[in-house]
Amino acid sequence: MNYQPYIIAILLFAMINGIFSPVIFAVVPFVFALTPAFFIEDTSIIFYVSSLILSTMTLIAGGIPAALYERWQGLEESSEVSMWLWMAGTGLLSLPAAINFFEIGL
Repeated sequence: MNYQPYIIAILLFAMINGIFSPVIFAVVPFVFALTPAFFIEDTSIIFYVSSLILSTMTLIAGGIPAALYERWQGLEESSEVSMWLWMAGTGLLSLPAAINFFEIGL
């Protein structure tokens, strides 16, 4: 089965959540702890790394329901249902960011 459309949608949700999330400022202190001092001279780098951390956290947390479903069903590899669960989980986590995304406008 071709999972590429699901992966693209999941990554799009995670990217929107990373850039437009209202909790981006809560991730900023972790950037100071995780990056060397020479990276945090510019504020744009701080928010870029914060966005990457938040996007990665969205991908991981959104995949938990799909992983639990696959474990519960005893599947060896991903199915279409597990991809839908991953996409739905990532989409639900991205709802506050999507509201900000559409308020700001394209």
